[in-house]
Amino acid sequence: MSRLGAHSISFSSDPSLQVRSRSTWEVVRRIARFLRPYPWLVAGTIGCALGSLAGSFAYPMLTQWLVDHVIGGHRVDQLPWAAVGLLAAFLVRDLANSLRIRLNNTLEQNVIFDIRRELYARLQRLPVGWFDQRTSGDLATRVLEDVNAVERLLIDGTEQGTVALLSLVGGLVVLFLSHARLAFVALLPIPFLVGGVIWYTRTAHRRYRAQRQASAAMNSLLMDNLQGVRQVKSFAREDFEDQRFADRANALRQGSLTVMKVWAGYSPAMSFIAALGTVAVLYTGGQLVLDGQLTLGGLLKFMGYLALLYEPIGRIHTLNQMLSSARASGERVFDVLDAKSESGLVQTVEDNEPIPRVRSAPSIVYQGVCASYDGKKSVLEDVSFTARPGEVVALVGPTGAGKSTLVNLLPRFYELTAGKITIDGTDIRRVSLNKLREQIAVVSQEPFLFNGTLRENILYGRLGATEAEMKTAAQAANCDEFIQRLPQGYEARVGERGIRLSVGEKQRVSIARALLKDARILILDEATASVDTATERLIQEALERLMERRTSLVIAHRLGTIRRADQILVICAGRLVERGNHEKLLSTGGLYHKLWTAQAASEALQEPGLVSREYFVLSGENRIPS
Repeated sequence: MSRLGAHSISFSSDPSLQVRSRSTWEVVRRIARFLRPYPWLVAGTIGCALGSLAGSFAYPMLTQWLVDHVIGGHRVDQLPWAAVGLLAAFLVRDLANSLRIRLNNTLEQNVIFDIRRELYARLQRLPVGWFDQRTSGDLATRVLEDVNAVERLLIDGTEQGTVALLSLVGGLVVLFLSHARLAFVALLPIPFLVGGVIWYTRTAHRRYRAQRQASAAMNSLLMDNLQGVRQVKSFAREDFEDQRFADRANALRQGSLTVMKVWAGYSPAMSFIAALGTVAVLYTGGQLVLDGQLTLGGLLKFMGYLALLYEPIGRIHTLNQMLSSARASGERVFDVLDAKSESGLVQTVEDNEPIPRVRSAPSIVYQGVCASYDGKKSVLEDVSFTARPGEVVALVGPTGAGKSTLVNLLPRFYELTAGKITIDGTDIRRVSLNKLREQIAVVSQEPFLFNGTLRENILYGRLGATEAEMKTAAQAANCDEFIQRLPQGYEARVGERGIRLSVGEKQRVSIARALLKDARILILDEATASVDTATERLIQEALERLMERRTSLVIAHRLGTIRRADQILVICAGRLVERGNHEKLLSTGGLYHKLWTAQAASEALQEPGLVSREYFVLSGENRIPS
């Protein structure tokens, strides 16, 4: 039982952390393409590694010459030359290795940059619905940690694998040329070493996959809690969150220990098997030296080349571990890269039909629109309406009725499953997403500000705007006054998600951003639902300026704010059940009338923040008013 008590809750891991399994060959083949832009760096790295290997190969031969001919022949005059030869071999080896490290690091950072940039670019172009199924922490883990694991295989694996293979082949050739009998003795451990590689390769993938999933789950919880730190503290759930994080961290620890435990047995076992070969060669070679069939220098040379045979085999074991880790990480990277981007929804450039960029507000027509998130349960059913140029169309209805889905279809954050939406007669599915979204400005209930300055956040609406245009938008949004009161003015930093500003201030900055964008279509998603009455008045004034000369779709929580809307659409259970202006809908006595009556009753209590229980019954909401 958890130390938090019998009735403690726990949040399950996100099932989206599961990714499709891929073969080792598929992962390696697809990773290899990131080397194509850098052929000279790859060639230079491998060339330097081979140069270093050549210096290593020269050492055993020079050792034999030193022992048999210089020392054994008492050639004192040759001793300095032997020392110079050995020094030159070491110098070539280490200089080549130094240059290899520099080239390798340059190649490594270039490839990491390319993979991260492509991964982030794909994330930016994925549909909103794709992110609904994944956590920010998991995606951050893929961009930061998984890319590093993939890169290690790509860079270190390419270099070390090539050198190990050439060293292995070269070592075998030299050993057989040096002494065939000892070479056969040296090969005795090879079947056991190959068997170990096959066993580890076939069993390691599931361990590394579990480790990567545990790391993603822990990072997801960490990011979630950092963003929700005020909720954690307001509910005094520090101990609960400590235990949740400990559970996730422990899962990562156990996953890592499982990987390390197997490696701790596998790697020394392979090293011991190779050592058995070394002992067998020393025993056999020692007998040959004692029998006069082999010189001491010849044995030392053979042992030097034997190390060059067994050392790359040990390196292959390390590469095998790297491959297993990279395969698990590569699956998670390619899960993102293989996801269908939004731009893929338009067949070809020729299919794109531009929406004319004119100053006048457009007409928007929904024709028999249906939508579903999972392809099974419908969220919208056969919704049709027309927003004429410059009209304000308000959407009201119970929570979960489909209002947000309806407006999110217009900028194609989600795709409709049936029907058609047109802007000035052009089907939005035949318009490139960038051109479509240039026409639309969105102000949501929970405004998002980037962790930068107020100037940067407003200019996000139009990056090329002038200082005067930016300040004009801020004044029209009623936020210039509070900005001027700040010591740093427009250079004041807003903090993560705009935490240093009030809700009303953030909302007015988001309106200024939308004004600066100067789009022809406006979407307001309960833009005044979370502010007090005085702030609401300022926001409402700014919104009225924003809606001028634009066709607007407004989701309303406070019904009093949409009394003057040209059309009010009442949505319930995904269907359009009522439509008309405020007076007409009140006279029908339908759902709109009930919602209006409920809100009027709550306002009569003179508690602006309180919504009556009757409203929650009528609207289908289950939360408790606060």
